[in-house]
Amino acid sequence: MYVLCIVAAAVISSLLAVVTSYLLIKGFSSVSLDFFTKVPTGDPSDPGGMRHALEGTVMLLAMASAVGVPLGILVGIYLSEYTPEWWLVAPVRFICAGLAGVPSIVIGILGYELLVVPMGHFSGYAGALALAFIMVPIVARTTEEMLRLVPQSYREASMGLGATRSQTIVKVILPAATGSIVTGVMLAMARVAGETAPLLFTAATSRLLPRDPSQPFPSLTVQIYHYVSGPYESQHKLAWAGMIVLIGLLLIINVSLRYAASRSVRLK
Repeated sequence: MYVLCIVAAAVISSLLAVVTSYLLIKGFSSVSLDFFTKVPTGDPSDPGGMRHALEGTVMLLAMASAVGVPLGILVGIYLSEYTPEWWLVAPVRFICAGLAGVPSIVIGILGYELLVVPMGHFSGYAGALALAFIMVPIVARTTEEMLRLVPQSYREASMGLGATRSQTIVKVILPAATGSIVTGVMLAMARVAGETAPLLFTAATSRLLPRDPSQPFPSLTVQIYHYVSGPYESQHKLAWAGMIVLIGLLLIINVSLRYAASRSVRLK
């Protein structure tokens, strides 16, 4: 069994090395300063860069996190700290579990019908809300599980000193689980950073720098999709470079996640 575990780990590591090497071979030569500083030119022979898509991705993540993270944490607190006193807890937990497994393209279509159609056009706000919808169940379930790991004696001691339940949650329970909750938030951000389908149906794309979220909004994943599906080799090369940058962005998020998790363990 020990040997089988080693073989399995080696196979997974080899697959990762093969995929990473292939991406580097195909796209590293196209990663340049122009990629980060220029916007698309519209000329297939000189496609420019992806500055607009990089900025758009960061802004979409920020807007989605501003909605999804607080909402997800509040839902997680409700599921963890008010069980089994409220009849609504079980349905909410069931809904969160179901939403966590919904394909992203379904969320994209719902976002199109509920946000884009009433507004009459694609927009960054619609894209951010679609990503936030994906983040909420992930953050909620992670927050619930992490808060449940906080010893019950913390709650009893706080309430024994005269604190209310809300004071106990804010001043005792949440600080004790902050590191783990941050880990869950970063997991959710890593998940939505690589989504394409929801943004195709909600934010669409643009060749301009993202300045007005009420208009069609660029993103790295959608721009890669359009370049890869096009007929021009120069755009294909730029798409490979975009994939490398996107993986680098996800790597940064995951390294930050590992650091936050290890720091939480050390503090405990």
